[in-house]
Amino acid sequence: MRIAVVGPAFPYKGGGAHHTTELAHRLAAAGHEVVVESWRAQYPGFLYPGQQTISEPEGEPFPDTLRRLDWRRPDGWWRAGRSLRGCDLVVLAVLSPIQVPAYLGILAGVGKRTPVVALCHNVLPHEQRQYDRPLMKALLNRVSRVLVHSEQQARLARTLTTRPVRVAEMPAHLPTPSGGVERADGVRKRLLFFGIVRPYKGLDVLLRALAEGPQDVSLTVAGEFWGGLDETEALVASLGLTGRVELRPGYVPAAEVPELFGAVDALVLPYRAATASQNVWMAFEHGVPVVATRVGGFPDQIRDGSDGLLADPDDVASLAAALKRFYGPGEPERLRAAVEAPDHGPLWDVYLAALTGAASAPDASGAAGPSGETAPDLAPPGASPAPDAPAP
Repeated sequence: MRIAVVGPAFPYKGGGAHHTTELAHRLAAAGHEVVVESWRAQYPGFLYPGQQTISEPEGEPFPDTLRRLDWRRPDGWWRAGRSLRGCDLVVLAVLSPIQVPAYLGILAGVGKRTPVVALCHNVLPHEQRQYDRPLMKALLNRVSRVLVHSEQQARLARTLTTRPVRVAEMPAHLPTPSGGVERADGVRKRLLFFGIVRPYKGLDVLLRALAEGPQDVSLTVAGEFWGGLDETEALVASLGLTGRVELRPGYVPAAEVPELFGAVDALVLPYRAATASQNVWMAFEHGVPVVATRVGGFPDQIRDGSDGLLADPDDVASLAAALKRFYGPGEPERLRAAVEAPDHGPLWDVYLAALTGAASAPDASGAAGPSGETAPDLAPPGASPAPDAPAP
């Protein structure tokens, strides 16, 4: 198949750009002819207060990457779409409703004969605005099919569209630098919160749980702060944690990640809500157990009591109890010994099959594919919804 993947790629940073790039590499390795249609200017600065781009690539950039899209040039959206009309499949990587106007312009250029999949990292943002739902509804009703990463996200997508919605677990795609850092034995009495700091990720809950938990344990917070540092610094001071919490604001380059994980006993993910996160896989790649909340895919990724611990979301007492349990005699060593680096090859195979449509075609008996959806092959945008498409 000739496949176009539309989404962020280097020099853009972060999980979305890494996913687009790794997806393109995996599709090409599976024998498809792939092009990445990316951005030279993705958002105006006021819509994304953090660092948007990096100077050095993290992982191997995909060679056939075009950077023609510009939020300031709507005429270019249509032209880019028109250039993709010869593709057998167009994949729109949807990270935010902010992308929808550009994607609608691309769809107008693509026309109605080329199948288009909306690959939704999040169907709706964790912190929603009044225009998010109508924008996503407009997009999801103009594509052929929707791919999401959890059943919860599938249910949400089906409230917005009558198009077929398929579920496939997101495989690992963040770069892991070769070599890493050799980890010495012993307990460090230090935890890690990693990644961009936003309200739904529950850093405030973790800080309060740390104040109630083991008093000899410290915390490193490494990542960009979406709304600035002031509120977090004030909370740290009010809880008496100034000497126990290290704030490292700013994007963490991939080359610095192994040393960061090598200095801690566990990664803590105190999320109030989640869809799919790469951070569990990243921790396991570095031999680090995870303490997380029971949201999103965490309960499926973490074996509670084996390679990590689970707590209730938005519950300081539950998380504090998990931290105390983690630092029980011999527990950090026992949990770390059970951590295994995952093999994501089979998961990527299923993911690619779901994306290209091969996994959804029913067999002769009418049995459903891996996602549980029984649906025909991809129909082009603008065609009538499949007769078995879920009702909104």
